[in-house]
Amino acid sequence: MMQTISAWGYFSAWRVLRWLPEAFVYSSANRLADRLTKLNGKSVSRLRSNLARTQPQVTSLDLEILLYKAMRSSLRYWCDTFRFPDWSTSRIMETVTTTNEYLLLDAIAAGKGAIVTLPHVGNYDHAAAYFCGKGAKIVTVAEHLKPEALFKKFMDYRAAFGMEALPLDGRVIPTLAQRLRTGCVVALAADRDLSRTGIDVTFFGGPARMPAGPAILALKTNAPLICAMISYTDIGIHIEFELVPIPTQGSENERVAQIVQNSADLFAMGIARYPQDWHMMQRIWVDGDFKDRE
Repeated sequence: MMQTISAWGYFSAWRVLRWLPEAFVYSSANRLADRLTKLNGKSVSRLRSNLARTQPQVTSLDLEILLYKAMRSSLRYWCDTFRFPDWSTSRIMETVTTTNEYLLLDAIAAGKGAIVTLPHVGNYDHAAAYFCGKGAKIVTVAEHLKPEALFKKFMDYRAAFGMEALPLDGRVIPTLAQRLRTGCVVALAADRDLSRTGIDVTFFGGPARMPAGPAILALKTNAPLICAMISYTDIGIHIEFELVPIPTQGSENERVAQIVQNSADLFAMGIARYPQDWHMMQRIWVDGDFKDRE
C-alpha cells in the first residue's frame, strides 16, 4: 500500500510541477529542503555524516551550512527530473559546460564505445541527454523499483531523451559488454555497493565498498573507462572527465580491485571539490556498526 502511495506521489509531481511557474517551483523546493534539514530525519542525518567524512577539517557551523546547500541541491535534482520532459533541446544543450569532453567524444567517434563511471552527483540525466543530443547511444542500469508502474515510468522517462535503461539482473554485464562492442556509451553510478560482492576500497580515508561492474567491463572489452564528475552551476551543470588508470600487471581480481580503487580516488577528488552536489543519503562506509547484507 505504501509503495502505491509513494508511486502516486511521483506521478503527481511529474504532472503538477510541470504546470507551475518555474521560479515558484524552485524557490518552493529550496524552502522544503531547508524545512527537511531542520527536521533532521534519518536521510538528512546520514547525508550530514557522509558530508562530514568528505570534509574532515570542517567546523560544525560550516558542516551545517554545507548540509543546507546539499539538501537544496538534492531537491533541485528532483525538480529538474519532474520538469525535464518539457525542456527544449536548446535548453538541454546550452546549459552544459565540460572539461576534457574530448575523452568521451573521441571514443564515440572511434566507434569503440566507452564506460563512464560516476558517483551520485549533480544531474546525471541532464548529462546523458546532452550527449544523446550529440549523437551518443547511452546505456545505463536501473535497480528494479516497486511498484512496477513506477519502474516503468523511470524507464520511459530516460528513453524519451534517448538513453536505454536496462534492469539490474544477472545478465546485465554480458548485455552491457555487447552494447559496448557496438559503440555505445555505458554510464554507471558506482559509488556504493554494500553487498558481499562489493570491492573493498579506501574512500576519504575510510573503508567502503563499490561495485566491480565498470572495472570488469573495461577489462572484458578494452573500452576506455572514464570518470565523470557532475556539479551544478547557476544555469545548469558542469561535467569533468578523467581517464581511470587501468593496471596491466596482476591477476584479473587484483586488476579489478585496483581499477575500483582508482575510480574511488577520482570520485573523492571530485566530491571534495563539490560536496554539496553529492546526493548520497545512504550508508557508504563499512566501519562502525556496519553489518553485511544477507
